[in-house]
Amino acid sequence: MSQLNGCVPPHRFLPYLTAPEIEALPDKANTVIVLPIGAIEQHGPHLPICTDTAIATEVSGKALAALPESVPAFALPPVWCGKSNEHIQFSGTVILKADTLLRVLWDIGESVYRMGFRKLVLVNGHGGQPQVVEIVARDLRAEYPDFCLFPVFTWGVPNRAGEFLSEREKAEGIHAGRAETSLMLALTPDHVHLERAVGEYPCPHHGLLTPEGRFRFAWLTHDLSASGVVGDPQGSSREEGETVLASLVEGWVAALEEIHRFRMPVPGSND
Repeated sequence: MSQLNGCVPPHRFLPYLTAPEIEALPDKANTVIVLPIGAIEQHGPHLPICTDTAIATEVSGKALAALPESVPAFALPPVWCGKSNEHIQFSGTVILKADTLLRVLWDIGESVYRMGFRKLVLVNGHGGQPQVVEIVARDLRAEYPDFCLFPVFTWGVPNRAGEFLSEREKAEGIHAGRAETSLMLALTPDHVHLERAVGEYPCPHHGLLTPEGRFRFAWLTHDLSASGVVGDPQGSSREEGETVLASLVEGWVAALEEIHRFRMPVPGSND
């Protein structure tokens, strides 16, 4: 069989199980199902268009490999295409409309629920679609009251990326900058072209309005950047990426263990 599982251990890759094996799994209510969600979109002149999908898939897969065997958890194949219309002016971008992505994630979620699983982690690797992922999670929760869903950004667990970033990069670097570039150098070094890397930040906006933050304006990437980069990837290194990757994997192992133990709070209970 071709290696469909990537870096996910074969015994933790749900599609390798047969239907009777899935039916016979013990304690499916507390078995964690992991769905990586990425995108195919431009990442400037130096990163491949699979960056978001690669990061979500590789980080979650390596976390499953490091997860104690006492924690039952399986990965699904990634949703590789996302809501990327902010990059519509750049080549290499494949776009799902928001309602299409919502429907796809809803149908996958319902399928997971129908198998008897009750914990689904939506590992989102693309910064342009957390709202869609969160809406799906909330609506599935409303539809199925015993379904626990966790819409989490790949970078949302504790990690060490911030140690390597300038204050400006932390504040304004939102796409194809140093953190993503270093991590991709650790994951897929043959597909990163660091010699082509350029740094570009949006023109400053004085006052409350910013591209990201609490008081924002709607933007497309070409409103902010000619290169497609919003940030500065220069100075990235594979060594830096290995450090960031190890911290992300550690953070995700802790998160998956907590999700396995999680029980929905009961209002009025002091426990």
